Amino acid sequence: MLGTMARSLVVKATAGADAPERCAQAFTVAATAAAAGVHVSLWLTGESTWFALPGRAQNFELPHSAPLAELLHVILTTGTVTACTQCAARRDIGTDDVIPGIRIAGAAVFVEETMTEGAQALVY
Repeated sequence: MLGTMARSLVVKATAGADAPERCAQAFTVAATAAAAGVHVSLWLTGESTWFALPGRAQNFELPHSAPLAELLHVILTTGTVTACTQCAARRDIGTDDVIPGIRIAGAAVFVEETMTEGAQALVY
């Protein structure tokens, strides 16, 4: 449906288990776009940074929401997932701790991605 579009979607998730609906919305929109063929970059910031760790997404539950672990898998398979450098550091999360395929990067990379021609950024 959207596979031929030259646009990309950058989604910043700022909430985790502290605001489950907002968190699930970010992951759902990112995974839906990825499944539709849009290049997606999901940024895990604030409390959502915990989902960069193995097993954390599997423990997230929200009624009537797709399992977060499945949504994360779709995004990792087709796009990129990044944990914020400062957010990870505040939680003592290092590069050896995160799920394979998730990178840790900072504001300069986020700005670069959002300023790319054709990029659309959403913050949840």
